[in-house]
Amino acid sequence: MVHSIIEWSMRNRFMVLLLAIALFVWGVYAVKKNPIDAIPDLSENQVIVFTEWMGRSPQLIEDQVTYPLVTNLQGIPKIKYVRGSSMFGMSFIYVIFEDDVDVYWARERVMERISTISKTLPDGVAPQLGPDGTGVGHVLWYTLDAPNLDLGEQRAIQDWYVKFALQNVPGVSEIASFGGFQKQYQIAIDPNKLLYYKLSVPQVIAAVRSNNNEAGGRKFEMSDIGYIIKTSGYLKSIDEIGNIPVKNQNGTPIRVSDLGTVQMTGETRLGIFDQNGEGERVGGIVVMRYGENAAKVIEKVKLKMAEVAKGLPKGVKFDIVYDRGELIKESVDSIKNTLIEEMIVVSLIVIIFLFHWRSAVSIIIQIPITIAASFILLNAFGISSNIMSLTGIALAIGVIVDNGIIMSENAYKHLSERYAQWQADQKSSEIL
Repeated sequence: MVHSIIEWSMRNRFMVLLLAIALFVWGVYAVKKNPIDAIPDLSENQVIVFTEWMGRSPQLIEDQVTYPLVTNLQGIPKIKYVRGSSMFGMSFIYVIFEDDVDVYWARERVMERISTISKTLPDGVAPQLGPDGTGVGHVLWYTLDAPNLDLGEQRAIQDWYVKFALQNVPGVSEIASFGGFQKQYQIAIDPNKLLYYKLSVPQVIAAVRSNNNEAGGRKFEMSDIGYIIKTSGYLKSIDEIGNIPVKNQNGTPIRVSDLGTVQMTGETRLGIFDQNGEGERVGGIVVMRYGENAAKVIEKVKLKMAEVAKGLPKGVKFDIVYDRGELIKESVDSIKNTLIEEMIVVSLIVIIFLFHWRSAVSIIIQIPITIAASFILLNAFGISSNIMSLTGIALAIGVIVDNGIIMSENAYKHLSERYAQWQADQKSSEIL
């Protein structure tokens, strides 16, 4: 078969040249479409299920949340294994699928199973899926440089303005906020007063919850105009919470303020984020969606950040603390320069040692065509341009040249044998 291919190629040189040009053009197009990253994504094909049940111990989380979820998620098709982890107030389930399974198909199967498991979990426990990213999806970290704002105000800007804007960037899976204080109303109840008024904590919680809602009425018409009746009962201040009646005792209402203290404060924190030893900062982590081009996602996020910065309060600006785009640029530029230098050196060596321009050109021309064609295969198998893949291509240049030299040498050997045979035949004909 190889002999037939060589014979066909020799008889159709123009066609072979056109195919080589078409392959090279296709390869150049594949180079532009191939996603760029600094490091290869070797993480497993997984779906993360996390569950919050704040205030509970790890053992209770393990018994009532993690164990039921792990045992019920094991029956999903194409699963390799399921891992569970329990900690204070949190449960994490890692569902590992086969490598050839589509990640969004896997998320759908997990969500279907969770919808049936949720009924068996404790009240108020709602499992959620993690972002559709990977272990190397953290492509950008930023903080808010806001010297004139306290940490609570900075966290509010991050959670209610910056986060929503950056999540709309194509290719972004999640914006994970960190640092600062999440503002909340807290009621510090005095147990002695509860005992005095013969009340319980659930009664106080029920009173606050029932007085913090909105109800709708019916529609009525008057003078050919329709009116919709509604009542707005959402709590808006500390005084409103303190004035909520919990119980009526001998015609005197017992309010929340009679049982304890209402205050605006931050949620309890388990850690802080300090930047360069200069104090706490508030910021976010940009998580890239599975299979996206890291370089393009980072570029789009930066453009969106420039747009979002126009709406920030005076004196507030973004401070990028980690940017994988710089690492990607430096890594790819380094490998690119190595490829160019290696191609030039190899071409010069081939020209000097062969000292025959037609043979040298036939070998050298294989280098750019083969490299371009390799990117077609990278796109076909979903492999990005990173340090590992580009280094492999650089190492393969020597193999490409070796093959070309061997084929050229083999061709010259057969030509010399044919030429010697032709000379012998000529001499034999002259003697006769």
